[in-house]
Amino acid sequence: MTHLEAELDQLKNAVVDMAFLTANQLEKSKEAFIHMDADIAEEVIHNERRVNAMELSIDRDCENIFALFNPVASDLRFVIAVLKINSDLERIADYADGISKYVVDFGSPIQEDMKEANNLANMFDLAVSMTRDITTAFEYEDATLARKVYKKDAELNRINQNASNVISEFVAENTDTIRQMLFLFSTIRKLERVGDHVKNVAEDLVFYLEAEVLKHNKNKKN
Repeated sequence: MTHLEAELDQLKNAVVDMAFLTANQLEKSKEAFIHMDADIAEEVIHNERRVNAMELSIDRDCENIFALFNPVASDLRFVIAVLKINSDLERIADYADGISKYVVDFGSPIQEDMKEANNLANMFDLAVSMTRDITTAFEYEDATLARKVYKKDAELNRINQNASNVISEFVAENTDTIRQMLFLFSTIRKLERVGDHVKNVAEDLVFYLEAEVLKHNKNKKN
């Protein structure tokens, strides 16, 4: 194994570790939100510093590889993809952190019927599943699995689009729940954005593996 190959292998392992941590953060934010568990929420908030540190470390590693090895072809695509994937993973972790901060600050539970009406548990499960799928796809360089996240993202988008009507109708009849519903809607929007960032990771992974640019491509394969 050459020095460059060793550095690229180490970089890949670092991204896999960050992706696993990000998925765990998202899963714990679900537990914190569903059960309004401030202790779990505080754990997510505390671990956000680890995510940020990992992001900075991966960025530095990419810069060093560019400076020292001047990679070309697939190696160049890999490092470019990692830079973008690293940023998207950090943003996903940010949303988990934001949801957890709401739990700590808000303190009171969301009405169960509204969580069910907005398919909140399903949204969380889809977002976590997408994040874990893309982690596996990256680790095993599986473009087919990477493309499968698009169907799950479409379901996230559908739930998100329906949420504004469901919540606005409920608030119109229950004006004392405005704060609760704003919290709920903000969480739904964060989960929808998680799906967008996972899609970005899928696009960058396919770019690395197949030299195919999927961004802005309306004919993406599912």
